Amino acid sequence: MKYILRLIVIALSTVVILCALLIVFGISDTPTVAVGWTLTHDDIVRAKKILYEGSKTKPDEIGTIELTQPDINLAANYLFNRYRKSAVKIELKDNIVRFVVTMTLPKNYLGQYLNISFRFGNEGNNELPSLKKFKAGELLLPAKFSAFVIDNIIRHTSLNEYFILATRPIRSIIIDQEKVTISYHSSLENLIQAQNVLADGGKNKDLDIYQQKLTDVIAQHDSTWRLSLADLLKPLFTLAYQRSNLENAIDENKMAIITINNYVNRKETKKFLSLPLATLNTDKRYPTFLYKRIDLAQHFIGSAAITASMNDQISKTVGEEKELSDAQGGSGFSFVDLAADKAGTRFGEMATSSPESARKLQKKISEIKDYTDFMPDPSDLPEHMDDTEFKRRFESVDSAIYQELSKKIDERITATPIYSNP
Repeated sequence: MKYILRLIVIALSTVVILCALLIVFGISDTPTVAVGWTLTHDDIVRAKKILYEGSKTKPDEIGTIELTQPDINLAANYLFNRYRKSAVKIELKDNIVRFVVTMTLPKNYLGQYLNISFRFGNEGNNELPSLKKFKAGELLLPAKFSAFVIDNIIRHTSLNEYFILATRPIRSIIIDQEKVTISYHSSLENLIQAQNVLADGGKNKDLDIYQQKLTDVIAQHDSTWRLSLADLLKPLFTLAYQRSNLENAIDENKMAIITINNYVNRKETKKFLSLPLATLNTDKRYPTFLYKRIDLAQHFIGSAAITASMNDQISKTVGEEKELSDAQGGSGFSFVDLAADKAGTRFGEMATSSPESARKLQKKISEIKDYTDFMPDPSDLPEHMDDTEFKRRFESVDSAIYQELSKKIDERITATPIYSNP
């Protein structure tokens, strides 16, 4: 019994030591890799193609993906930037994958960034790579010690379920000088389990409170009037304001935004986000408007939801990508829609960037008069441009004329009461 207790104490002490070393040596005010990675339209298209490559393989079939160094860097940076501003630099050298990672941290007294680096490689005939090297800042830690601690942290936290889902299908990872080859076997059981895990958010009892509030708002709506997005935002953010303090304000805002987005963009939500879809206790459903347009409300709250669940860079790029796609055969490129995307992104960013910002937004939204308080009038902006017309007038999203108009839209949004300083 004493031996078992001693092992437990040693294991816990090891975890504490590694965490302490990460805090002391890994946190810094200087990033090892510059953050602020910018997604281009081509980047996000390529990243999606890489990440969704595995979906082409049917359950119970063996699939193989080959990734070059640029592919891995693009996919990794795309994933890391979904949730927080981060940067990853990955190199393939001597049959080893080298990672250098910088992640921004919530406001604290120790430093703004967490800097770590590590290496993976195959040993002998092993088909799965192992950790070869691990550094917290400039401190080099023994690879086996680090692997042991990381493995135990994962297995004894909520990360374990996701780690199993991510790694169970993988059969082999072979690293050479030019690429990484991944072979996987995804069974139907694994896919169903993954679906259940991702859908687990629907059991959130706090989310049910917001869903019920939205149900009440819809039930009381006068059907002879258009349903404004302000009619949904004001009562749900008033509820968030009443339920919140600095510790939970961001989470409450996320639930309010998710609930509204699930109502306004029910069909589109699953395309971008793994979010719980609410089942409202009402048979009434009304389209939601901004400036007498349904699409503006959809763009605004959709971008807010993406920003609240991922980050503003992804939201901005998704909006631009959608408009470029429309220019090539849809409704045409629209700066009107893009303005709604940008305003929604600003809204989502303010709702979740810090506890203080979250509380300030709650109070402001609870006092709005109408939608002009959070969405500037975009009706004078150009829209319905096909690909040829867009290129004739604006060349590309990187051109000076495009950037100038984009900047003007940003200035309009900043001048709107909700986002302007008191």
